[in-house]
Amino acid sequence: MNSARLRRSFCLGTALLVATCIPRIAAAQRYPEKAVRFVVPYGVGGNADIVARIVSQRLAEALGAQIVIDNRPGAGGNLGAEVGARAAPDGYTIVLGTNTHASNMSLYRKSQYDLVRDFTPVSFIGSTPVLLTVTPSLAVTTVQELINLAKAKPGALNYASGGSGSSGHLTMELFKTMAGVDLTHITYKGAGGGMNEVIAGQVQVMFSSLTSLLPHVNSGRLRGIAVASLQRVSIVQHLPTVAESGLPGFEAALWNALMVPAGTAQSIVDKLNLETDRVVRNPEVIEQLRRQGFAAATKTPAALAAFIKSEVAKWATVVKAAGARAD
Repeated sequence: MNSARLRRSFCLGTALLVATCIPRIAAAQRYPEKAVRFVVPYGVGGNADIVARIVSQRLAEALGAQIVIDNRPGAGGNLGAEVGARAAPDGYTIVLGTNTHASNMSLYRKSQYDLVRDFTPVSFIGSTPVLLTVTPSLAVTTVQELINLAKAKPGALNYASGGSGSSGHLTMELFKTMAGVDLTHITYKGAGGGMNEVIAGQVQVMFSSLTSLLPHVNSGRLRGIAVASLQRVSIVQHLPTVAESGLPGFEAALWNALMVPAGTAQSIVDKLNLETDRVVRNPEVIEQLRRQGFAAATKTPAALAAFIKSEVAKWATVVKAAGARAD
């Protein structure tokens, strides 16, 4: 092919590329021009739903467009994530991603989506700490005393969770691995059932959300031992972290983040991140979230992407060690 023909081919290709990109760029600049769907992969009234509604109300005001909550509970959050992964990457579908989605990547053999491949992270919203509690009749007041007792009586202590693969189950499996102890897993249909058994003294130990356990710790029906965050939590400042109690680096939290389908224009991702960041930093929103036991926090899209990858890898190791399956 001679040089003149090469130049014509190059110019034609460039023109086609420009013709394709200009409408997408223009659409991104005008975004949003219609209502945005916010897929929440959990039921109405749960912690994730409440957090999503607090944030979406302010985000809608910031964007100047309606945001419609679309609750899609089922399969441990997978159903809603699958809906989001199949949506058009045009910025008009946002998905609430959580720590459960990260662990689901290894819990479910036949997942219809990939958390890393099929989504573009937008913005972190924050997290709820996980709390380690024991039944008051157990002669344990610190993490080290719990470890010592578990080592002295391998398999004798029982711990409750809301089911195989639940956050409570996997957090305790991480604890067992890092502490080198053996506790027996007792599953219940939901964390509430397990909590009641720990209160009654039928089961000795439990990891669950600070939000659900704190009222019972405050009433004396449960004994709080430590929080699973890396820093102490203000509303239970007297409780140490598991990390400072002999297991450096131990961390587990129930986190929420915004994601969009992979392929969404970067300008839309950046705009959503900017406005969500402003919302989450709003003092009134911080207080609303705090009342739900939720600590507001933000991350850039790049930092969130790295965080999600690390969470998927971290919990895959725990799931493999525990032999947990959810399908």
